[in-house]
Amino acid sequence: MSTNPIRTSTGLRMLAASIILITASPAFAQFQKAEDAIKYRQSAFSVMGTHFGRIGAVVKGEVPYNKDDVAKNAAIIATLSTLPWQAFGAGTEGGKAQPAIWTEAAKFKAGSEKMQTAITELNQAAQSGNLDNIKKAFSAAGQTCKACHDDFRKK
Repeated sequence: MSTNPIRTSTGLRMLAASIILITASPAFAQFQKAEDAIKYRQSAFSVMGTHFGRIGAVVKGEVPYNKDDVAKNAAIIATLSTLPWQAFGAGTEGGKAQPAIWTEAAKFKAGSEKMQTAITELNQAAQSGNLDNIKKAFSAAGQTCKACHDDFRKK
């Protein structure tokens, strides 16, 4: 009778250590070149902007309100809002990013966290279906995007 190594205490510790090593690698290690990181973050922001724009069209009254469509777009934005930050590691300068991202890292991180919180609130409003709350949350999320663009994105 053989024992399953995953079920042993040693096996569990080895599995946990492997997972930690894989996920604790520096963000830049995920990208072969700085250009790869730049493309990654620009792609994430681009797709996020597309879905944000779809909600914006509803908020502006340009497109009829469809609860399911707004909820789907908000959920996509919420997922995407967690992605670009790993592509701002040391050595990934360039693209539309201003050097202040790296020289004012704490301010940049605070802005990214504020945006993610606002996007979470937009997603919650969208899932509830209350259009007035969606409009308020959309505006707040848009302000966090604008603030970061003003401070950290090349014109």
